[in-house]
Amino acid sequence: MTTVGNSVKGRTSGVPKRRPGRSLAATVRQTLEGWGFVAPASVIVVGLSIFPAGWAFVLSLQHWNGFSQPEFAGVSNYAGVITDSEFWDAVVHTAVYVVLFVPLSVFAGMILAVALNRKIRFIGLYRTLIFVPFVVSAATTGVLTNYLFDTQFGIVNHVLNVLGLPAQGWLTDQKQAMVVIVIMSLWGSAAFTTVIYLAALQDIPAELVEAATIDGANRVQTFWLVVLPQLKSVSTFLVIWQLVQAIQLFDLVYTTTRGVRSMRPRRSSTTCGTPLSSSWTSATGRPSPTCCSASRS
Repeated sequence: MTTVGNSVKGRTSGVPKRRPGRSLAATVRQTLEGWGFVAPASVIVVGLSIFPAGWAFVLSLQHWNGFSQPEFAGVSNYAGVITDSEFWDAVVHTAVYVVLFVPLSVFAGMILAVALNRKIRFIGLYRTLIFVPFVVSAATTGVLTNYLFDTQFGIVNHVLNVLGLPAQGWLTDQKQAMVVIVIMSLWGSAAFTTVIYLAALQDIPAELVEAATIDGANRVQTFWLVVLPQLKSVSTFLVIWQLVQAIQLFDLVYTTTRGVRSMRPRRSSTTCGTPLSSSWTSATGRPSPTCCSASRS
């Protein structure tokens, strides 16, 4: 044991040791290089996310209509929101929308991705057509919604009349307005989840599916026991992403109801972003800048 230890010690004694100063300099250099790579993205995140959020919080502590001199208000604005029944109605509507929209959008994206994850003729065209609704703005989707579900001149009611079925109120009906909003949201958002799931499916090693097939598993068993576990992380990401998008919903509701909030049935589709626009309009007499800045992230 002593001979072996001396032999190893003799072989390693000739290896030059790193100088502490050189190691520290290399570490500093690598750190600076890393920050140099992330600096542009950090500036964008701070400038477009963190700074606007901080400035919005500062504004929330003031009475200001956008033109006059701001006055410090403390937490009175928050107290007014908490005691506003319209705000709590919007919270309930947003919760209902989240419960309906998030699972349906994720599930629809998974089903469409599985259907498109095959080698058939014109598959590229099919994938493009599925993704087209996602690039259409929410404002355009709102106009299309009014065109389809208008009570008197909408295409959907016209089809119902041809089939001998009674026309529906749709956006003017308290029970149907939220359903229409969810359907039109799925029309655009399901394309995003489809693309993400399709990329995840194509990233699954083919050996796993082949091994399951050789072991006698059918298509349902292969998907449930092999493919679905591989999509767990992607599903978690999509649920969180769609949850954030659902909570931030504003432009589709605003353009669909055309900003008319005095009509009681149309208030059934009010979400958390709409009272903010209403408060701005009441204070300034001008449309809220939120409707101009709201966009699909």
